Amino acid sequence: MDKDKNKAMQIGNKVFEVGKHTYVMGILNVTPDSFSDGGKFNRPDAALAHVEQMAAEGADIIDIGGESTRPGHQQISEEEEIERTAPIVELIKSRFDIPVSVDTYKANVAKACLEAGAGLVNDVWGLKYDKAMAGLIADAGAACCLMHNRDGAVYGNFMEELKSDLEETLALAKAGGIPEQNIILDPGVGFGKTYQHNLEAICKLGELHSLGYPLLLGASRKSVVGLALDLPVEERLEGTLVTTVQAVMAGYAFVRVHDVKENKRAIQMAEAIREGWKDAR
Repeated sequence: MDKDKNKAMQIGNKVFEVGKHTYVMGILNVTPDSFSDGGKFNRPDAALAHVEQMAAEGADIIDIGGESTRPGHQQISEEEEIERTAPIVELIKSRFDIPVSVDTYKANVAKACLEAGAGLVNDVWGLKYDKAMAGLIADAGAACCLMHNRDGAVYGNFMEELKSDLEETLALAKAGGIPEQNIILDPGVGFGKTYQHNLEAICKLGELHSLGYPLLLGASRKSVVGLALDLPVEERLEGTLVTTVQAVMAGYAFVRVHDVKENKRAIQMAEAIREGWKDAR
């Protein structure tokens, strides 16, 4: 794939011009224990109200998670995760004209949510946890975001191994029949990495363009921000905005964030700077 070519990507009923703009994926955790907002939106009325707010603030996609993936999280059954997510997907699709993503690494959960109306599967294990996931995504004709992850955080050459791990994920996607135009890659900030690894990944975001796919950054309120600023989760907005601007300048297609309005404005300003100086030449 030509990394410099503007591409149109279909997610749900929307087309995204992934080479031209950074889109906002708004986070909706329907969990009791997510690291940032666990328990706030796990009732249908609260979830819908939050979606309405994020849509009004300019979210382009809503990403629904039914199981916390924070460090030390408690894994739940597929049945419980489906009960948390699929009805909310269906409710959102019945009331809002916005693409929905499901944040899961389990094929049965993804299947239930795709049937409920989701258009994208956001897999934090990059197809490596559930062998059925790639084929399921392919059969559904869905888009997917495939994240870098690994057990442990021991690397020789960190960035080279991050890329080689993602190449393994891409091989699984190809073997499963997922079309290239349906794939987004995510460097996986906060997963299988130390604080220093996370900083390096954010610093070198642009290096992943060598893989040739649209890219997503998910660094919102994460520990790398908290450790850099020595701040609790609820005070990490400014740090998150810096990572979003870094993503824009690195040509990322998406950022996954909690605070839609503020990140949308940061993107607008960063894109004005990036494109404005080119127009002035």
